Amino acid sequence: SQNGKIYSVAQWYPRMCVYDDLEGWNVLPYLGSGEFYLEYGDFEYSVNVPASHIVVGSGELINPNEVYTAEQNKRLAQAAGSDKTIIVRSKDEVTNPDSRPKKEGRLTWKFKCKNARDVAFSTSKAFIIDAARINLPSGKKSLAMSAYPVESATDDSWNRGTEYTKGAIEFYSKYLFEYSYPVAVNAASSEYGMEYPGIVFCHYTSKEGGLWGVTSHEFGHNWFPMIVGSNERKFAWMDEGFNTFINLLADDDFNKGEYAAQSKAQVSDMHRVANYLFREDADPIMTIPDVIQGKNLGLEAYVKPGMGLYLLRDQILGHDRFDYALKKYVERWAFKHPTPFDFFKTIEDASGEDLGWFWKGWFYKTYKFDIAATDVRYVEQKPEKGAKITLENFGQMAFPVEIEVVYEGGEKERVKLPVEVWQRGGKFVLGMNSTKIITKVNVDPDHKLPDVKSSNNAWDPSKPVIRP
Repeated sequence: SQNGKIYSVAQWYPRMCVYDDLEGWNVLPYLGSGEFYLEYGDFEYSVNVPASHIVVGSGELINPNEVYTAEQNKRLAQAAGSDKTIIVRSKDEVTNPDSRPKKEGRLTWKFKCKNARDVAFSTSKAFIIDAARINLPSGKKSLAMSAYPVESATDDSWNRGTEYTKGAIEFYSKYLFEYSYPVAVNAASSEYGMEYPGIVFCHYTSKEGGLWGVTSHEFGHNWFPMIVGSNERKFAWMDEGFNTFINLLADDDFNKGEYAAQSKAQVSDMHRVANYLFREDADPIMTIPDVIQGKNLGLEAYVKPGMGLYLLRDQILGHDRFDYALKKYVERWAFKHPTPFDFFKTIEDASGEDLGWFWKGWFYKTYKFDIAATDVRYVEQKPEKGAKITLENFGQMAFPVEIEVVYEGGEKERVKLPVEVWQRGGKFVLGMNSTKIITKVNVDPDHKLPDVKSSNNAWDPSKPVIRP
C-alpha cells in the first residue's frame, strides 16, 4: 500500500497432528492440493509490532485499551451496538500519528481464541478499520471488522467489506449453526482468498460482486471446516464443495438478492454445465486431492460436489428435508472430525431416505446422466384410450425426472417421476391416461438436471431418436 506494507501471517507455528479413532496419527504432509486437518484447542497469542501498526487476528483482542486510542475504543463500542458500519480509523487518519496511542517504540497486541483449530493475523500501519454488530440467532452478538488500505476505500469495494462480512455470517449462523467467535475480521491482502478461524484474507482490489463472493466464500469456511472439522488432506470436497453450495444460498439471501444473479447463473441451466461436470478425463470426487489431476481440482473439490448438494436439495430431497438434514449434520459433528461416511449416514438418518445410489454415482464414480424420450404408442392404436411413453436412460447416473407432454391443440401436462423408475434398468414405460394425440414429449423441460445431451430430450413424431 502507498502507506506501508500489509503482512498477512498464517501457518506460522508448529502444529500437532490429529489423532483420530480411524487412523491414529494423521501424518500426511501438506503438499498444496489438499489443505489441512487440524485439532481443536484454546489459543492465546501475542503479536509485538511497531507502535504505528494495527493488528487484526483470530479471536478476541484482550488489551484494546493498550493498543487503540481512547477515541477508537469509543468507536469500537459504538460499532458493537450498530447494524451500520462504524469507522474506527478513517482513511484520513491513517497518516496521522495521533491515530495511534504511542508514536514511537513498539506495542504488543494480545489475543485469545477458544475452541479453534488455528489462528492467523494481519498487521500494517496502513490499515483503515471499520466494524459493525453481527446478530446471532441466540441473541448473542459478535463483531464484524474490516482492515484495508486507502487504495481499497471506495463505495464499490472495501467500504462495504464489513457489510458483506456481517451479511454472510448472519446467514450461515441462521441456516447452519451459530458463529462461534467473538469477532469476524475481513483483512485486505495480496492473497486472493484464504480462510482461518475468525479471520479471512481477501484481495485488496476485489470489488462489488467479486468482493461479496470471496468474502462469503472465505467466511463460509468458518463452518466447513472450522466448525465441522473434516480432513481436507483426504477429502477436499468436504470443505470446498460444501462451501460452494452454501455460497449459492447466501447469494440469494444477501441484501434482498443483490447478488442473486451470481448464483442463478451457475444453476439456471444444468444442461449447459453437464458436459463441464462429466468430462471424459474427470476424476471421482472421492479421489485424494494430491492424486486428482491438477486441472481437475477446482471441478472435483469445488464445483461438482457443490452442484451435487444443490441437486440433492433442489431435485431429490426438497428444500425442507435437505435443510433439516444438513443442519443435523453440522450439529452432530460440530468441533469433531467426520468422514464422508458420517456425512452420508447423517443425511440419510435425518431425511429418512436411502441415498446410496446418489452417493455412488456422484461421489465415487464419474457416471453421466443422459435421459431421452424415445417412443410414444397409443393403447390399441387409439389416442382416446391413452398412451405409453418410453423413456430411456443412456447414462449410468439416475435422477428423478419431470416430463412435459404436449397434446394436439397445444394443451400441456406435466408428470414427475421418482428416481425408483430406474431401479430395474435404463428403460421405463409411462402409462398416460390421455385422450388426445401427443405431438411432443419434453424430458426435463426446465433444464433442472445435468443432462449431457439435450438434443434427445424431446420426442417428436417427425424426427428420429438420437441415441449415443
